[in-house]
This record gives sequence, C-alpha cells and structure tokens, in this order.
Amino acid sequence: MTFHSMWAELLPVGRDSASGGYRRFAWSGADAECRAWFQEQAEVRGLVHEVDRNGNQWAWLGDPAQGDAVVTGSHLDSVPDGGAFDGPLGVVSAFAALDELRSRNVRFAKPLGIVNFGDEEGARFGLACVGSRLAAGQLTREQAHRLTDGDGITLPRAMEAAGYDPDAIGPDPERLGRIGAFVELHVEQGRALDIGGDAVGVASAIWPHGRWRFDFRGEANHAGTTRLADRRDPMLPYAETVLAARREAELAGAVATFGKIAVEPNGVNAIPSLVRGWLDSRAADQASLDTVVGGIQKAARECADAHGVDLDVVRESFTPVVEFDHALRDEVARILGRDTDLTVPVLGTGAGHDAGILSGSIPTAMLFVRNPTGVSHSPAEYAAEDDCLAGVAALADVLEGLVCR
Repeated sequence: MTFHSMWAELLPVGRDSASGGYRRFAWSGADAECRAWFQEQAEVRGLVHEVDRNGNQWAWLGDPAQGDAVVTGSHLDSVPDGGAFDGPLGVVSAFAALDELRSRNVRFAKPLGIVNFGDEEGARFGLACVGSRLAAGQLTREQAHRLTDGDGITLPRAMEAAGYDPDAIGPDPERLGRIGAFVELHVEQGRALDIGGDAVGVASAIWPHGRWRFDFRGEANHAGTTRLADRRDPMLPYAETVLAARREAELAGAVATFGKIAVEPNGVNAIPSLVRGWLDSRAADQASLDTVVGGIQKAARECADAHGVDLDVVRESFTPVVEFDHALRDEVARILGRDTDLTVPVLGTGAGHDAGILSGSIPTAMLFVRNPTGVSHSPAEYAAEDDCLAGVAALADVLEGLVCR
C-alpha cells in the first residue's frame, strides 16, 4: 500500500462530521478501529503483531529478542476535535518507510519495529502518554487505576470493556531493553520549519511542561437576588487567573493556557460554587517554567482571598526538560545530510511526545515534518503531501542507516 492509500483509509476513522476534527479517545470505538487498522497493516506486510501489557501495539520485522532493535512509530489517538496529522503521520510514515526500505532491497542487520503507543494525548483520562509512561515505569499501576474520565469511568473499567487486562499493566523494562534506538516522526506543532523553508527537521529537546488543576470554591447562590457585595463568586478569581497566566507567560517568553474548565452547578441563573480550571504551561527551561507557574499561583491566591474564595492547586502531571540523546540526534542529522542536498535544521519544541517519555530509558530521536500553518490540536492542522513524502524518505534514510550498521 502507498502512503496515500494508507492515509485515505485511516482518514475517516473517528472523524466528527460537524467539526471536521477527530475524537479518537483511548479505549473507545474509534480507538479500536485504529488498532484494527494497525494490525492489518502489520499483517499484510508479514510482520509479527503483538500488544504489550500496557496496550501498546508493536509490529516486528525480525526477532526483537535479538536486541539492539530499531523502532519507529507514534500514536493514533487524538485530542478532542484534533487534527489528522498529530500522531497518525508518524505511524503511517513508519509503514511507508518500511515499504521504501524493502524496495531498496535493504538487508536488515537488526530487528525493526513499528509501534502505536496508547493514550498519548490523554484526552479521556487527563494524563498524557499513558502507554509509554507505564512501559517506562513513570506511571504505576495504582496511579493508572485511579484515572477517571469525565463520565466517571475508570481506566481499568475502560480497558476491560475494550477486552484488555488492567491488572497486567506496569513497567516493561525487558521490552524496552531490547530497543537500541527509537525514532519518532511527527508533524511540527509550530511554524519553525515553514519559516526556514525546510520540509524536515530534527528535534533537539522538549521543553519542560506540566498540567495544574486550580479549584476555586465559593458559594452557590441566586444570580438575580444576591447582592454583589454578598457574593463569594469563584468565577471572578478564575477569570483574573486566566489573565495572569497570559501576563506571566509573556514576561518569561513561555506559554500558559487555561483550555479546560468545569463549573458547578453550571446554571445560567446560579452563582457557581466551584470553578475548576486546568492550566497547561511550558517553557524553554525549568527556571522559567517555575517563575511562570509560581506567578500564576500567587495571582490566583491573592484574587481568591479578595473575593472570599478558597483555592486548591494540584499538579496533575509534569515532564522535565528532555534533551534527546546527542549521539543519536547527531547520527540522524549526519545520515540525512549525507549524499543529499537536504538541509536539516535542529529545533526544540514545546510539545510532549512518547519519545520524550522514553528518553530516560532508551536512546530516542525525533523528526519533524513541516506544518505550513503552525496550527495543531485543531481540524486545521495540515501538512502537504509532498512534505509528508519527504518525511517518509527521510525516515527511511535514517532507519536504513541505523538498521544496517
């Protein structure tokens, strides 16, 4: 199958007809369709398909028990109403790159694997990269079992409904120990490549980033009869905190976003008793991130106190700065620059990825494909087919250089 035919086959899965975006949430029907597609792609190529204890899918050419395997891939799930490219581009490109290597009659000196990591986006249970975190031992079984979606369904219950065993999840050092290098291709979530006129780039590092939950607790009351002076309205300090996040991020050259909110009792004519907002913040270094989040929390507490509102702040997830393996990164850049006129910019990113999670366990690297709009996590996310094919060719070159040495 060609890149185009694979892409066209996967494109309708989980797509919302109203928004044009994707709702491929972990352990949902759309997720099951994506997994079936992955298994089919593996089997038509004669690869050995398996699902590990954490629900991650693997397709193997050669015996991974041999060790020093080279693995590529990404994820197939999405954020709510996300774009088509974030994650799936890396998986489709992985199969297309293997096809390209076979057309070159490459002799594989090492096992080659393709992976689809489960629940990378964290759209359903609120924690990103669940599959890779579990495998790397960065998320315990007990912690994972406490994850709950917006409908009150726990992760174990969702896994069981999808036919998987939630009691089997946990660290997988033996599997990761078989991998000598992991290379993830991903659409760029920004415009650095487009501004520089490059189709493909190499990642240098992932900014430190995290998610914090702000719970503002006030007093529910009637919106029409309660004097302003008598109110303990948690919406007011929440609104001030959103503005404070923008100010603090601008001062530090970072980013901070309140993109999700829950309100109780959530009535048009009721003063809220609870406003719960989730902050996502990222910065180029740890000190800058600490400054931004500290400034936001300080502003939130001052405003909450001024309005008689209680505030709790909980850090729900955090990933420190990830410097990709320098030796592998440099080898990837060398391979791409060899015998070609391709310029290979090296750039950092504020977006988290499975490659970043795994970097503490195995050597990892990333390739980025140009995104001309810079838009991501949106139906407007886009990459031109020529750039996608350039990404496939670059990934094939990298894999050839790694599996043949």
